[in-house]
Amino acid sequence: MNTTKSPVSFPVSINRLPSKGMPVRIEADADMRAALAEAHDLVSVERFVADVMVTDWKGSGVAVNGKVEAKITQACIVTLEPLTARIDEAIEATFLPRNSKLHRLPDPSDELMIDPDGPDAPEILEGDTVDVGALAEEIFALAIDPYPRKEGVETLEIREDSAAPMNPLAEKLAALKDKL
Repeated sequence: MNTTKSPVSFPVSINRLPSKGMPVRIEADADMRAALAEAHDLVSVERFVADVMVTDWKGSGVAVNGKVEAKITQACIVTLEPLTARIDEAIEATFLPRNSKLHRLPDPSDELMIDPDGPDAPEILEGDTVDVGALAEEIFALAIDPYPRKEGVETLEIREDSAAPMNPLAEKLAALKDKL
């Protein structure tokens, strides 16, 4: 997980988990949403809500399940116009202490089979807390479209303006091209 403090940080102590699990709801206020927008290069975050259940997992581990929902505004990469997007992603993660017997390293001589559609391997649990807010922010960040584009816009039209002065490098390249 990320080492910088999340704007929506919500540490949960694993030592005090109820037997039925601990429900956690994180609803970001205006300051948190502004910090999320800045951290992820967004125009704005209008809504950020994470609903998760933190439960004991196989005795020594912790499972975090739920979802994160958000409404964000991004800038189109072509026109720079604001675009609204919705995020609705599932959160599924397990954490195990470093010394857990459930962390079995495969024998180097064995063939390692990985199912890309299977569950993720448990993450290492450092200390006695899990920051479910930071986990929700990670899922949020992965769901953001890195190249938002306004519908119907393909590429930026570049018009050559003959009155515009050429930069020195472009002039030298044009002269070389003419020589060839």
